[in-house]
Amino acid sequence: MKKINYFELGATLFVPSTHKNLSTIVSGKKYPELKSLLIDSEDGIKSSDLNQGLNSLKKLLKEYEQKELLVFVRPRNSEILKEILTFEGIEKVDGFILPKFSLLNAKEYFEILKPYDFSLMPSIEGRELFNHSKLNELRDIIITNREKIVLVRYGLEDMLKALSLRRECGESVFDFASASAILGNFIATFKSSGFAVSGGVYPCFKDRDGFIKDVKRDLREGLFSKTIIHPNQIEIVNELYKVTQKEFDEATEIYNSKKSVFGQNGKMAEVATMTPHSLEILQRAKIYGVLPLPN
Repeated sequence: MKKINYFELGATLFVPSTHKNLSTIVSGKKYPELKSLLIDSEDGIKSSDLNQGLNSLKKLLKEYEQKELLVFVRPRNSEILKEILTFEGIEKVDGFILPKFSLLNAKEYFEILKPYDFSLMPSIEGRELFNHSKLNELRDIIITNREKIVLVRYGLEDMLKALSLRRECGESVFDFASASAILGNFIATFKSSGFAVSGGVYPCFKDRDGFIKDVKRDLREGLFSKTIIHPNQIEIVNELYKVTQKEFDEATEIYNSKKSVFGQNGKMAEVATMTPHSLEILQRAKIYGVLPLPN
């Protein structure tokens, strides 16, 4: 199994398995700046189009040659996952996003995938989001497969649906009291257990300013890797994932410091507690770059 650093995912473009340009997109030729994508056979296509989507995936795998672009598949459910695993060339993909991941199917998903070395991203979208004890129980199951987990996802639109909420363009999901409380618990539960958590989809693909605001809020909340639904969001994410010179300098100083505590730009820098965040900044800088100082 190729070990994937979640920082490498960047913007993850969701592409329906029925997409007419699927082969060109997956080859990396159409969007060369894209770092990862998902071939979707779940919510992105209608039930009546499932066979078409699976046949399209079959055809793609026979022709596909692995490149730097990270490619994941989202099966419709565990039964479709079993079918996809029999496809010739399936070993060419990097892994799977596991949809509707819950206490009802988590162990089944992991049992099916046990013989394989795919990287995995569970997507939690159901009742566990709203129940602390059930979420902790699900996290404990995920921990048993920690070495395969790139990061953990949550179903943002599924969560809003359950709360009978819908965002307007320009609004953050963290602007809603109930959604913010649910996500706060979710993020704390998984990040405190050593898992990265991705940012949710922003539905207004023509709203550049709102999307920028959304990605910045993700970063503020400790979320990394952005689910995107339109290629015009790729460049924005790559640019926003760069770090400022100030962030880079502070992270470098903390990482290299021989002191336990020191003053840094008017605030305390405690090496033992701030090194993990500093390492994240340095990894982002290595992959995405450092923003030039303003003139």
